[in-house]
Amino acid sequence: MVLAWGTAITVKPVVWSIAVYALYAIAGFEWMRLPFVPLSVMGIAVSFYGGFKNNSAYDRFWEGRKIWGGVVNESRSWASAVLCHVRPGDDSDAARALRQSLIYRHLAWINALRLQLRGTSRFHHQPARATRIRLDRHDAHMRNDWDAELAPFLSQEEQATIKPLVNPATHLVHNQGQALSTEVQGGGVNLFHQIAMMEILRELYGLQGRAERIKKTPLPRQYAEFSRLFTRVFVFTVPFGLLDVFKDRLPAGIPAGHDLPWLITYLAASVLISWVFLTMEGIGDSSEDPFERSMNDVPMNSLCRVIERDLRQLLGESDLPPAEAPIDSILY
Repeated sequence: MVLAWGTAITVKPVVWSIAVYALYAIAGFEWMRLPFVPLSVMGIAVSFYGGFKNNSAYDRFWEGRKIWGGVVNESRSWASAVLCHVRPGDDSDAARALRQSLIYRHLAWINALRLQLRGTSRFHHQPARATRIRLDRHDAHMRNDWDAELAPFLSQEEQATIKPLVNPATHLVHNQGQALSTEVQGGGVNLFHQIAMMEILRELYGLQGRAERIKKTPLPRQYAEFSRLFTRVFVFTVPFGLLDVFKDRLPAGIPAGHDLPWLITYLAASVLISWVFLTMEGIGDSSEDPFERSMNDVPMNSLCRVIERDLRQLLGESDLPPAEAPIDSILY
């Protein structure tokens, strides 16, 4: 896939550089030769602009990864609080079932949040060819079936209740709070422990809100679109500027054998410069949305599975699902 991406952004510069050279040397359009100094200044400006976009895109990805790191930590805190504070010392079947339901509902929440964040994807509207091939090949492994993902952790009644809601994850956290309130009234949880556990739920709401903010607020399009435009304009003009650099070396007319090394050098320089700038632009473009189905996104499938294995082991279960394995070296 990486090879396909590199090929896609290299073939066009090669063809364009050959076409420019043919028009200049063979067709005699010497006016196509542009001074390289102004183009180099433009290249510096484009690189600064693209660097700003890439830094902004990476900040969005890293914030998304920190959010899910917080989800992992708060999940462990929630499970520990449930096991320590909900009907402590009571080892009856009813008490164990209650503690399991509180932890399982949390596992439903992390998967609901993951599915909501991936519910809409710009990669599914007009994906690049390499992206479309990867999605077709890996979509069956993405675990995007709501019913299949939530059914192991919720009762049929609760699952049917939250499924049609606009934001199921929000209601799952609310249901946790209601369950705690019921236990406080019945004496299963004391008031101080309820306050501590509600703080964990408040933090979960905060993490969810931060993730939703990134998902629903794209990178400002003036930065994304103009960076792409400036890069393409610069790449378009690179072969014209290199004609000025190689003007004393490139032959006029069909090149002879002794001229081929300089022609190859001209083409290689043009393609290399174009490839670097196009790759920089592509990296920023593919990193700006960290909650999609891209190879560069936060691996939410894997993180949900890590949380599930940890929490179910805390419950004393031994029949655990396997750890998420990379697919074609990609961890989703």
